[in-house]
Amino acid sequence: MTSETVTLQIPETLYQRLLNTAHATQRPIEEIMLRALQVGSPPSWDDVPEEFQAEIAALDKLDDNTLWQLFHSRKTVTDMERYNVLLEANSNGTITQSQRLELINLRHQADLFMLKKAQAAVLLRWRGHFVPNP
Repeated sequence: MTSETVTLQIPETLYQRLLNTAHATQRPIEEIMLRALQVGSPPSWDDVPEEFQAEIAALDKLDDNTLWQLFHSRKTVTDMERYNVLLEANSNGTITQSQRLELINLRHQADLFMLKKAQAAVLLRWRGHFVPNP
């Protein structure tokens, strides 16, 4: 197969994301750029709420094994039980102010956890892995 050389100026943010992926996968930047041209750019995190964007963006730099660990991670039974207790107290109107703050914090953590898992799956798919549906 013949190839052509092209000079292309791209936004710094896109280049950095491609470079992060190259480092994380230990592949040449040229290979990552060709893959991007073939299947599109890395999955975006622009639609993620602003409060989570920095942590979701950081996933671009993770290697595949770390992304797989994140994808397969689960919340502990203790975390889920506490969350359910607080939800029930909130529904019953018996929740205290400190419990309400704890519930808000747990909800924030749960949202971030699910966003990270979803982004890990999307990044793994983009990097060419088969990712089963949960």
